[in-house]
Amino acid sequence: MTSEVEQPTAVSEALGYEQARDELIEVVRRLEAGGTTLEESLALWERGEELAKVCRRWLDGARARLDAALAEEAEEAGARDADADR
Repeated sequence: MTSEVEQPTAVSEALGYEQARDELIEVVRRLEAGGTTLEESLALWERGEELAKVCRRWLDGARARLDAALAEEAEEAGARDADADR
């Protein structure tokens, strides 16, 4: 018997945020719908966990980039203010 559940692989690492999010939504929908065997449910759960990690990495990376940009902007504003005070 073959499962429709994609097994966790390095391919997940190549997923974009939107792709991982959309697949995660589908995994949750299938789990909530029921009607799967215990083995299929466990595989779906594991896939969902992997996809959630991919999404979290994307979000953490976006947060780091945003924080860096805001810090740079604040640093530049501080330098401008210091120059104006001279």
